[in-house]
Amino acid sequence: MKVVWRLEDATVREVYETLRERRHVAYTTVMTMMSTLEAKGYLKRTLEGRAFRYRPARPERRVMSAIVQEFVDRVFDGASRPLLAHLVTESRLSKAERDELRRLIDEAP
Repeated sequence: MKVVWRLEDATVREVYETLRERRHVAYTTVMTMMSTLEAKGYLKRTLEGRAFRYRPARPERRVMSAIVQEFVDRVFDGASRPLLAHLVTESRLSKAERDELRRLIDEAP
C-alpha cells in the first residue's frame, strides 16, 4: 500500500521493482497481495493495455486504521490493551517515543 500511495497508481511490476530495491520478494507474492488488497476494497484497478493499474481506493489514514483494527480483532480478539502492552514492554522505545505515547494518551478523548 505504501508504494501505491507514494506512486499514486502503479502496476504489479512497478510495485515489485520498487520493493526489490530494499528486499527480496517474489513477483507472485506482490501480485497476490495486490489482488487481496483490491478484493478487500483498499485498491481499485483499471485495465491498461495488458496490465492492471492499481490506485488507492481510500485515503492512507482510513486504510491504516482499518488494517490495524483487523489485526487487533484477529490477533487480540478486539482488545487494544494487550497490543499496546506488548509494544511498550517488548520493543525498544526511546525516551522520546515513550513521551510521545504519554502525550497521545493524555490528549485522547
